[in-house]
Amino acid sequence: MKNLLKRYRKFQLRLSPQQNLLYGFLTYTVLGWTLLCIPFFHKQTISALDNLFIATSAISTTGLVTASVFDTYNGFGQFVVLLLFQIGGIGYMTFTSFILLSRKSPLTHWHQRVLSAEFTMPKGFEIKDFLKSVIMFTLIIEVVGALCFYIAFTQAGVDHNFAIWSSIFHSVSAFCTAGFGLYNDSFEQFAGNTSINIIISTLAICGSLGFIVVTDLWNKITRKSHQITFTTKIIFAAITLLLILGTLVIYFFEPTVVAFEENRLMASFFQSMTALTTVGFNTLPIGSFSLSALLITILLMYVGASPSGTGGGLKTTTLTALIAVIWNRIRANKQVTFFGRVIPKERLSVATSTFILYATVLFAATFLLTLTEDLTLEQILFETTSAIGTVGLSTGITGTLTFWGKVVLIFVMFVGRLGILTFGLALLARRKKITSVAAEGDLAV
Repeated sequence: MKNLLKRYRKFQLRLSPQQNLLYGFLTYTVLGWTLLCIPFFHKQTISALDNLFIATSAISTTGLVTASVFDTYNGFGQFVVLLLFQIGGIGYMTFTSFILLSRKSPLTHWHQRVLSAEFTMPKGFEIKDFLKSVIMFTLIIEVVGALCFYIAFTQAGVDHNFAIWSSIFHSVSAFCTAGFGLYNDSFEQFAGNTSINIIISTLAICGSLGFIVVTDLWNKITRKSHQITFTTKIIFAAITLLLILGTLVIYFFEPTVVAFEENRLMASFFQSMTALTTVGFNTLPIGSFSLSALLITILLMYVGASPSGTGGGLKTTTLTALIAVIWNRIRANKQVTFFGRVIPKERLSVATSTFILYATVLFAATFLLTLTEDLTLEQILFETTSAIGTVGLSTGITGTLTFWGKVVLIFVMFVGRLGILTFGLALLARRKKITSVAAEGDLAV
């Protein structure tokens, strides 16, 4: 056994940080799949492929399911699903590294390299302080969220015993923006419940803002720093503007919300929030949405949350960097600036590469599903955007997918959680630096 562990350790050290992340998430996925395939965890029979789909959806914090979690798995099976999206939410390396710090053991260079690859951080952030803030903030928010959920559920008439488990499950799911629920209609039955809407929105926004913002604000409060970072300012501005945009479009152009009358604004905000934060819960029937509402929801899912958080998507900072490139190009500026700050070329290169790869995978997955499924283009595009953005919203087609349709979405969800650029680097990055200089060639664009 010791020799096997030593060999595995050597194997890990030979891998790049991105490859370690890929194999790490893959290992958790396979382990979760194996556990979910055990009949002891089942209420009713489910195929191996559907178990794999749900395990991948959980570790990627997506929330798309081909079978009801509550109807298919017993309490132990549901707990396995919870563990998977908890690990997926806070990151592959976080638990191990936090245990090392708790035992006052120093983080090895290998740990720090993998953590730096897993979490995008601005300059000046200490990895130890960042890691502690991730764990502490997660524990505090999820415990407070569970207590608030319990009060709200019992007031809504949910049975006491089920309310306890439901509160814990949905608190972790909401903060990790996982979108897994124990109610088959998501939260449609609680569409008019202000307390539950506020609790979910608060948890999801806290998770999707990203641990950069949390660490930044904490450093400001404890006076470790005198001002918040440029990244945090951009994140707040982008999320606020996108939430307003999505809320207004759904409020004015979606017929489904008209029936809510006094709760119309809350329902519109919730559906905008759930798409942007990638939490994936819904209080409105997505399958009944008009094309305009579907399109704005697709846009919000495509952009997604913020870096180093529990949410998925292209990321708000990536979108900001792309807008900055376009704005400065049409103004003929030599430098790319935003809010009076020059954005480094390395960050711009990452943003453009991420956008192109993201769009490529989305197009390829949509194309493949048009070959395997007998569905409309908007249904397929919505589903694939939800999968790669790790959102979990659906027009109701997930359970009807063919074998190959499910396989495509399993791959897309996994890539969406790992990160499209991380996935590309894990597969294609050169291990040795190129020393020769290639001749310059002009390319007209």
